[in-house]
Amino acid sequence: MNRFTFLATPIALGLATMLGACSPMPAHQTPALPVPVAYAEAPTGSASSTLAAQLGWRAFFADARLAGLIEIALNQNRDLRVAVLNIERARAQYRIQQAEGLPTLNAAGSGSASRSPADLSATGQAGVGHQYSATLGFSSYELDLFGRVRSLNEQALQSYLATEEARRSTHLSLIAEVAGAYLTLAADQERLQLAQDTLASQGQTYEMTKRSAELGSSSALTVRQVQTSVDSARVDVARYTSQVAQDRHALALLIGAPVPPELMPTGLPARLNPLAELPAGLPSDLLQQRPDLLQAEHQLRAANANIGAARAALYPRISLTASAGTASSELSGLFQGGSGSWSFAPQVSLPLFDGGAGRANVRISRIDREIRLAQYDKAIQTAFREVSDALAQRGTLGQQLEAQQSLADASAESYRLSQARFQRGVDSYLQVLDGQRSLYGAQQNLISVRLTRLSNLVTLYKALGGGWEEGGRVAGG
Repeated sequence: MNRFTFLATPIALGLATMLGACSPMPAHQTPALPVPVAYAEAPTGSASSTLAAQLGWRAFFADARLAGLIEIALNQNRDLRVAVLNIERARAQYRIQQAEGLPTLNAAGSGSASRSPADLSATGQAGVGHQYSATLGFSSYELDLFGRVRSLNEQALQSYLATEEARRSTHLSLIAEVAGAYLTLAADQERLQLAQDTLASQGQTYEMTKRSAELGSSSALTVRQVQTSVDSARVDVARYTSQVAQDRHALALLIGAPVPPELMPTGLPARLNPLAELPAGLPSDLLQQRPDLLQAEHQLRAANANIGAARAALYPRISLTASAGTASSELSGLFQGGSGSWSFAPQVSLPLFDGGAGRANVRISRIDREIRLAQYDKAIQTAFREVSDALAQRGTLGQQLEAQQSLADASAESYRLSQARFQRGVDSYLQVLDGQRSLYGAQQNLISVRLTRLSNLVTLYKALGGGWEEGGRVAGG
């Protein structure tokens, strides 16, 4: 390199430092929360307790069978695998954009030979000329004086981080979906077992009533009334058998493999975790906990960086091309003294007239940022509603469960008394049938309330951001 090159480099760096302080990329400001500062349904003192985001899924889902299924899902689920591959793609794109800020060095060697005919030769004789060269240099390296490359680099970084949060969101959603499918399967198994027990009990009653009618002790009406109870139970057995099979298929799709028999639920668990309460914290905590909100914020930052890139495109663009090496007409003299060569070609491109396209691009980037801001606000509002709804439901589920258990106990006692009165000839079998139907319905509803209570915990855990904990090596991760 000659002296001009060594002088140009520090001057360019000085200009880049001076003008870089006036970057056209606007400073990012986190918007104010578009929701109340506290949850109306949150228990007093929950904000100071351990947050859900600090609780890993292994600690929350204490059921061994459910934990085993989640483990399989985190290794086999195809949606999560796609999310992991998207991260790898975004990471590669970010590295490509990072490379734009550095010159790309290339080594080149060339050789050429040409023959000149006699009538074109200065000597009047035909001749063959040779030229060989070996150079090292860079081409079209942009001096980022106005922050265009830095803005694009920031946009790529934020897009990569948003993809990472999308993977976390998929991870958390998968855990919640597996837990929900597991609980639904357990509840339907209990409903099937209840229907089978009812069918067996009513079947025995039907056979006894038929023999009694044959002996003249019962009427044909009583036989038909008992038969309606038996047929109703048969319908439920068939329906819940089909539903259990469908639940098993849905669970297999989520975990990406057949459900191992040893991990099949035997019934609804009494509780999912050892915690008495799952603290809600404050709405502002969601900004650091929920991956979908973090994803929306990174997308907002990426849109903000695009404004800087669009603005910088309105300013001059300076690029440098330089090379140094050796050249000779003889291959043997390529690296001998006096064969050195160099070239330096700066280029300035100044947009003068583009029909307003440049300013339109700035306008588009600003509108894109406003769109991302609206989506960010909506994501926060949606998260606030999900947490508030789960808290509101949790506040009454204990009372519902207590009341439903009391109703089931009362229905069982009523059914027992109606059977005793029928056997003594005080009431008709219609009273027994009504009592049996009431008991069956109360027991089915009790299963539903228990399922709702456990599902509410899963929903609240997901709505609060859950805890980030890897469950194994995901393919591609």
